[in-house]
Amino acid sequence: MIIEAKPEPITVNCAETAVIVVDMQNDFCSKGGLFDRAGINLLAVQKAVGTTRKVLFAAREAGIKIVYLKMGFRADLSDIGETGSANRVRHLHLGVGQPCIASDGREGRFLIRDTWNTDVINELRPQPEDVVLYKHRFSGFYQTELDDILRSLRIINLIFTGCTTSVCVDSTIRDAMFRDYRCILLADCVAEPIGSELAPSNHEASVLTIQTVLGWVSDSERFESALQARRPLAAALDLSR
Repeated sequence: MIIEAKPEPITVNCAETAVIVVDMQNDFCSKGGLFDRAGINLLAVQKAVGTTRKVLFAAREAGIKIVYLKMGFRADLSDIGETGSANRVRHLHLGVGQPCIASDGREGRFLIRDTWNTDVINELRPQPEDVVLYKHRFSGFYQTELDDILRSLRIINLIFTGCTTSVCVDSTIRDAMFRDYRCILLADCVAEPIGSELAPSNHEASVLTIQTVLGWVSDSERFESALQARRPLAAALDLSR
Protein backbone atom coordinates (compact mmCIF):
# COMPACT_ATOMS: atom_id res chain seq x y z
CA MET A 1 0.00 0.00 0.00
CA ILE A 2 1.03 3.62 -0.50
CA ILE A 3 0.80 5.97 2.49
CA GLU A 4 0.64 9.68 1.70
CA ALA A 5 3.30 11.28 3.87
CA LYS A 6 5.95 13.96 4.17
CA PRO A 7 8.48 14.41 2.66
CA GLU A 8 7.03 11.98 0.07
CA PRO A 9 4.62 9.01 -0.13
CA ILE A 10 6.00 5.72 1.12
CA THR A 11 5.09 2.22 -0.11
CA VAL A 12 4.83 -0.48 2.54
CA ASN A 13 3.91 -4.15 2.61
CA CYS A 14 1.48 -4.93 5.45
CA ALA A 15 3.25 -8.23 6.15
CA GLU A 16 6.46 -6.28 6.81
CA THR A 17 4.82 -3.61 8.96
CA ALA A 18 4.07 -3.15 12.66
CA VAL A 19 2.23 -0.44 14.56
CA ILE A 20 4.17 0.67 17.65
CA VAL A 21 2.11 2.01 20.56
CA VAL A 22 4.42 3.92 22.89
CA ASP A 23 3.55 4.34 26.58
CA MET A 24 -0.22 4.77 26.30
CA GLN A 25 -0.57 3.71 29.92
CA ASN A 26 -2.43 4.99 32.96
CA ASP A 27 0.50 6.92 34.43
CA PHE A 28 0.64 9.13 31.33
CA CYS A 29 -2.98 9.17 30.17
CA SER A 30 -5.32 8.76 33.14
CA LYS A 31 -6.49 10.74 36.13
CA GLY A 32 -4.54 9.66 39.18
CA GLY A 33 -1.48 8.69 37.15
CA LEU A 34 2.03 10.11 37.28
CA PHE A 35 1.44 12.95 34.80
CA ASP A 36 -1.80 13.97 36.53
CA ARG A 37 -0.08 13.95 39.93
CA ALA A 38 2.70 16.16 38.53
CA GLY A 39 0.17 18.69 37.27
CA ILE A 40 0.80 17.90 33.59
CA ASN A 41 -2.18 18.59 31.34
CA LEU A 42 -3.54 15.33 29.95
CA LEU A 43 -5.72 16.83 27.21
CA ALA A 44 -3.21 16.47 24.37
CA VAL A 45 -2.46 12.83 25.18
CA GLN A 46 -6.13 11.99 25.66
CA LYS A 47 -6.93 13.62 22.31
CA ALA A 48 -4.63 11.10 20.59
CA VAL A 49 -6.50 8.13 22.07
CA GLY A 50 -9.44 8.20 19.65
CA THR A 51 -7.34 8.42 16.50
CA THR A 52 -4.98 5.73 17.78
CA ARG A 53 -7.90 3.42 18.53
CA LYS A 54 -9.12 3.74 14.92
CA VAL A 55 -5.62 3.02 13.62
CA LEU A 56 -5.31 -0.11 15.75
CA PHE A 57 -8.70 -1.39 14.57
CA ALA A 58 -7.78 -0.83 10.92
CA ALA A 59 -4.33 -2.35 11.37
CA ARG A 60 -5.69 -5.49 13.01
CA GLU A 61 -8.21 -5.93 10.18
CA ALA A 62 -5.31 -5.75 7.71
CA GLY A 63 -3.25 -8.29 9.66
CA ILE A 64 -0.63 -5.75 10.72
CA LYS A 65 1.25 -6.63 13.89
CA ILE A 66 0.69 -4.42 16.96
CA VAL A 67 3.51 -3.85 19.46
CA TYR A 68 2.94 -2.09 22.78
CA LEU A 69 5.79 -0.49 24.71
CA LYS A 70 5.29 0.32 28.38
CA MET A 71 7.57 2.42 30.58
CA GLY A 72 7.99 0.54 33.84
CA PHE A 73 10.66 -0.13 36.45
CA ARG A 74 11.20 -3.15 38.69
CA ALA A 75 9.66 -2.93 42.14
CA ASP A 76 13.10 -2.52 43.75
CA LEU A 77 14.09 0.22 41.24
CA SER A 78 17.21 -1.75 40.38
CA ASP A 79 16.88 -0.75 36.72
CA ILE A 80 16.29 2.98 37.21
CA GLY A 81 19.97 3.88 36.89
CA GLU A 82 23.08 4.58 38.91
CA THR A 83 23.12 7.11 41.73
CA GLY A 84 23.29 10.59 40.26
CA SER A 85 22.35 9.48 36.73
CA ALA A 86 19.87 11.68 34.88
CA ASN A 87 17.41 8.81 34.41
CA ARG A 88 17.36 8.09 38.14
CA VAL A 89 17.31 11.70 39.34
CA ARG A 90 14.59 12.90 36.94
CA HIS A 91 12.28 9.93 37.52
CA LEU A 92 12.62 9.95 41.32
CA HIS A 93 11.91 13.67 41.28
CA LEU A 94 8.63 12.92 39.48
CA GLY A 95 7.71 10.42 42.17
CA VAL A 96 8.49 7.12 40.47
CA GLY A 97 8.10 4.25 42.93
CA GLN A 98 5.86 6.14 45.31
CA PRO A 99 2.55 4.50 46.28
CA CYS A 100 -0.77 5.81 45.03
CA ILE A 101 -4.43 4.90 44.86
CA ALA A 102 -5.72 4.28 41.35
CA SER A 103 -8.95 5.79 40.09
CA ASP A 104 -10.63 2.39 40.57
CA GLY A 105 -9.50 2.17 44.19
CA ARG A 106 -6.62 -0.23 43.65
CA GLU A 107 -3.24 0.36 45.26
CA GLY A 108 -0.52 1.29 42.81
CA ARG A 109 3.01 2.61 42.48
CA PHE A 110 4.07 5.20 39.95
CA LEU A 111 5.79 3.65 36.90
CA ILE A 112 6.28 0.27 38.57
CA ARG A 113 5.77 -2.86 36.49
CA ASP A 114 2.62 -4.93 36.81
CA THR A 115 0.57 -2.26 38.56
CA TRP A 116 -2.45 -0.19 37.44
CA ASN A 117 0.02 2.60 36.67
CA THR A 118 1.76 0.73 33.86
CA ASP A 119 -1.35 -0.94 32.45
CA VAL A 120 -2.27 0.18 28.93
CA ILE A 121 -5.40 2.35 29.09
CA ASN A 122 -8.66 0.48 28.60
CA GLU A 123 -9.49 2.24 25.32
CA LEU A 124 -6.36 0.77 23.69
CA ARG A 125 -6.21 -2.53 25.53
CA PRO A 126 -3.86 -5.09 23.90
CA GLN A 127 -5.29 -8.22 22.31
CA PRO A 128 -3.85 -11.72 22.92
CA GLU A 129 -2.00 -11.72 19.59
CA ASP A 130 -0.25 -8.40 20.27
CA VAL A 131 3.30 -7.99 21.57
CA VAL A 132 3.67 -6.15 24.91
CA LEU A 133 7.11 -5.14 26.17
CA TYR A 134 8.40 -3.21 29.16
CA LYS A 135 11.20 -0.68 28.79
CA HIS A 136 13.13 1.20 31.45
CA ARG A 137 14.56 3.99 29.32
CA PHE A 138 12.93 6.37 26.85
CA SER A 139 13.84 4.22 23.84
CA GLY A 140 11.97 0.99 23.27
CA PHE A 141 15.16 -0.59 21.90
CA TYR A 142 17.39 -0.04 24.94
CA GLN A 143 18.01 -3.38 26.70
CA THR A 144 14.75 -4.91 25.40
CA GLU A 145 13.83 -7.72 23.01
CA LEU A 146 12.17 -5.32 20.56
CA ASP A 147 14.76 -5.55 17.79
CA ASP A 148 14.94 -9.35 17.99
CA ILE A 149 11.14 -9.67 17.88
CA LEU A 150 10.76 -7.34 14.90
CA ARG A 151 13.50 -9.09 12.94
CA SER A 152 12.04 -12.52 13.70
CA LEU A 153 8.76 -11.26 12.20
CA ARG A 154 10.62 -9.78 9.19
CA ILE A 155 9.30 -6.31 10.04
CA ILE A 156 10.97 -3.34 8.35
CA ASN A 157 8.24 -0.65 8.54
CA LEU A 158 7.22 0.86 11.87
CA ILE A 159 4.07 2.98 12.24
CA PHE A 160 4.42 5.09 15.40
CA THR A 161 1.71 6.20 17.82
CA GLY A 162 1.86 7.11 21.50
CA CYS A 163 3.40 9.55 23.94
CA THR A 164 5.27 11.67 24.30
CA THR A 165 6.30 12.94 20.86
CA SER A 166 9.62 14.54 21.75
CA VAL A 167 10.73 12.06 24.41
CA CYS A 168 9.85 8.34 24.23
CA VAL A 169 8.42 8.36 20.71
CA ASP A 170 11.31 10.40 19.33
CA SER A 171 13.92 8.32 21.20
CA THR A 172 12.49 5.06 19.87
CA ILE A 173 12.26 6.40 16.31
CA ARG A 174 15.90 7.48 16.43
CA ASP A 175 17.05 4.06 17.61
CA ALA A 176 14.85 2.41 14.99
CA MET A 177 16.28 4.59 12.22
CA PHE A 178 19.82 3.73 13.35
CA ARG A 179 18.85 0.06 12.86
CA ASP A 180 17.56 0.75 9.33
CA TYR A 181 13.85 0.43 10.08
CA ARG A 182 11.59 2.71 8.06
CA CYS A 183 9.67 4.85 10.54
CA ILE A 184 6.32 6.52 9.83
CA LEU A 185 4.95 8.83 12.52
CA LEU A 186 1.18 9.37 12.62
CA ALA A 187 1.21 12.96 13.86
CA ASP A 188 -2.36 12.98 15.18
CA CYS A 189 -1.75 9.78 17.16
CA VAL A 190 1.06 11.24 19.28
CA ALA A 191 1.19 14.10 21.79
CA GLU A 192 3.67 16.14 23.81
CA PRO A 193 2.73 18.12 26.95
CA ILE A 194 6.23 19.61 27.36
CA GLY A 195 6.62 22.91 25.53
CA SER A 196 3.06 22.88 24.23
CA GLU A 197 2.86 26.63 24.79
CA LEU A 198 5.93 27.36 22.65
CA ALA A 199 5.92 28.44 19.00
CA PRO A 200 6.78 26.07 17.46
CA SER A 201 5.87 23.52 20.12
CA ASN A 202 8.10 20.58 21.05
CA HIS A 203 5.62 18.34 19.23
CA GLU A 204 5.91 20.39 16.03
CA ALA A 205 9.70 20.52 16.29
CA SER A 206 9.90 16.74 16.63
CA VAL A 207 7.55 16.22 13.70
CA LEU A 208 9.75 18.46 11.54
CA THR A 209 12.91 16.60 12.55
CA ILE A 210 11.35 13.21 11.86
CA GLN A 211 10.07 14.11 8.39
CA THR A 212 13.37 15.81 7.51
CA VAL A 213 16.00 13.28 8.61
CA LEU A 214 14.54 10.34 10.57
CA GLY A 215 11.63 9.01 8.54
CA TRP A 216 8.18 9.97 7.29
CA VAL A 217 5.21 11.78 8.83
CA SER A 218 1.59 11.02 8.03
CA ASP A 219 -1.68 10.86 10.01
CA SER A 220 -4.43 8.43 10.93
CA GLU A 221 -6.72 9.41 8.06
CA ARG A 222 -4.06 8.87 5.40
CA PHE A 223 -3.03 5.58 6.99
CA GLU A 224 -6.62 4.32 7.00
CA SER A 225 -7.12 5.54 3.42
CA ALA A 226 -4.06 3.60 2.31
CA LEU A 227 -5.45 0.43 3.90
CA GLN A 228 -8.83 0.94 2.24
CA ALA A 229 -7.23 1.53 -1.17
CA ARG A 230 -5.40 -1.79 -1.03
CA ARG A 231 -8.56 -3.87 -0.41
CA PRO A 232 -9.87 -3.91 -4.01
CA LEU A 233 -6.40 -4.90 -5.25
CA ALA A 234 -6.10 -7.66 -2.68
CA ALA A 235 -9.56 -8.95 -3.59
CA ALA A 236 -8.70 -8.92 -7.30
CA LEU A 237 -5.51 -10.87 -6.64
CA ASP A 238 -7.44 -13.48 -4.66
CA LEU A 239 -9.94 -13.92 -7.50
CA SER A 240 -7.19 -14.38 -10.06
CA ARG A 241 -5.67 -17.31 -8.21
